[in-house]
Amino acid sequence: LFDLDDTLIDGDSATLWFDFLIEKGIAPQSMQAEEHAMIQQYYRGELAMEDYMVFTLQPLIGKTVAEVETLMQELLHRSIVPRLFPQGLDRLQWHRDRGDQIILISASGEQIVKPIAAYLGIDDVIAINLEQNEGCYTGKTTGVLSYQQGKVTRLQQWLTEHPISLKGSYAYSDSINDVPMLEFVEMPWVINPSARLQMIADQRGWFIAQWQRKHPDWSNTIPILLIK
Repeated sequence: LFDLDDTLIDGDSATLWFDFLIEKGIAPQSMQAEEHAMIQQYYRGELAMEDYMVFTLQPLIGKTVAEVETLMQELLHRSIVPRLFPQGLDRLQWHRDRGDQIILISASGEQIVKPIAAYLGIDDVIAINLEQNEGCYTGKTTGVLSYQQGKVTRLQQWLTEHPISLKGSYAYSDSINDVPMLEFVEMPWVINPSARLQMIADQRGWFIAQWQRKHPDWSNTIPILLIK
């Protein structure tokens, strides 16, 4: 299980996406400060995700899925790929070499997460699902939000359709919000943790890793993906 934001990428994909919508004139500049304030609540583990999604999905109301996919592809190659942690790509490849099932599990919307997963060659995605009507986004979400305990609930739902043993399972996350998911697996990895998460990881003997955008052995800060 790989979290996405600040775990595989250096930054929050939802904020990058929202800032991109503002740059394109799709979302008004006046919404930026509130979105950034909400993300700070997220980092503290205090965000009401339902409120965040209602707020940030407003600019997508009536937009077609195809329109949004085109926008996301531009953001992906311009802003997401350069932020990938090389060490995260190394761990993805390590799990592939072992033949492990890999799931990208995120509290960001599926319109953001699925294109990133496709780029990374990850087939299984758990993200916040968005409601559609006749090929357009309605501004609403559907199902359980994959946030905090909701990630475990969504994972349990996924496991009912994919009867896979969790013996020897791994999870990677940077976030205090993902403590329930980290508790759910046998091998929790904490990536670039905050002080609060560092304390929990120390108490429980979880593995702690520091990932950087520039790999010590690499001359280029932009990783080259070889698994397209």
